[in-house]
Amino acid sequence: MNYQAKRVLVTGAGGFIGSHLVERLVMLGARVRCFVHYNALGTWGWLDQSPSREDFEVIAGDICDRDTVSEAMQGVEVVFHLAALIAIPYSYHAPASYVRTNIEGTVNVLQAAREHGVERVVHTSTSEVYGTARYVPIDEGHPLQGQSPYSASKIGGDKVAEAFHLSFGLPVVTVRPFNTFGPRQSARAVIPTIVTQCLIGETVRLGNLHPKRDLNYVVNTIEGFLLAATTPGAVGRVINLGSGQEISIGELVQVIARLMGKPVAVENDSVRLRREGSEVERLVADNTLAKTVLGWEPTVHLEEGLKRTIDWIRRHAERYGAGAYVL
Repeated sequence: MNYQAKRVLVTGAGGFIGSHLVERLVMLGARVRCFVHYNALGTWGWLDQSPSREDFEVIAGDICDRDTVSEAMQGVEVVFHLAALIAIPYSYHAPASYVRTNIEGTVNVLQAAREHGVERVVHTSTSEVYGTARYVPIDEGHPLQGQSPYSASKIGGDKVAEAFHLSFGLPVVTVRPFNTFGPRQSARAVIPTIVTQCLIGETVRLGNLHPKRDLNYVVNTIEGFLLAATTPGAVGRVINLGSGQEISIGELVQVIARLMGKPVAVENDSVRLRREGSEVERLVADNTLAKTVLGWEPTVHLEEGLKRTIDWIRRHAERYGAGAYVL
């Protein structure tokens, strides 16, 4: 992967995965422009505290504003499109905002990339678009199922990306991460939820313990993104980025408790339950395509990734509410 002096735009750059990607690109010598969501405080999300903050450019705006997106795209060779609304529970309350951001915002990115002659767009999907597995492992040909407004909006964004490639020849790669975790992940995600509750007590309150997930440490996901932007054979493809291993939420609690050296009791919290029919029961990736096309496979495995994440959350516990449920 040669990113030396490559002109790169990252949308959603202030978020969990986006901020890690920005720092990795800077390390590789890229000229990085970061598109972050405008707010009145003038903050850049996780990039505020980035050790690389002197080494990248920031544009604050809204992915739903076509003009700002087009401005950010000027002179860019590669676009990593990560900007999205992602919380499933909140999508029950505000589905129209998910359509605007995840579908209309993606149209703005793709249209600007087409107008400015961008060499490659890496579009971010999610394993949630598959819904509950009809067969495992899940390959890229698995049916798409919109089991939440969030997943439906991401399916829409994915199909728009597909259409821009097929209709206009836009060089798009869609990467489909499976349950990325690691430092900086928000309290709405299950691993920070479990870790923070273990830090303050011996009871962990969760919703459904039976769903199984394919958990992938953020370093692995970032390397998949980087390869997707430089591998010639990736254009026009959808590519899973997952470990190929699954673990239930109940089992995950016990692994985290063991790593933290704490006995814990698990209590069901009805507030945290997903709506009936919306809960995705099982996700596990077939990552054959990532291996054969990108030459990618995970290098940081589950327990090592959990150790790093637990250590980071311990050192930044003030950023998380004391076990509060976050939509």
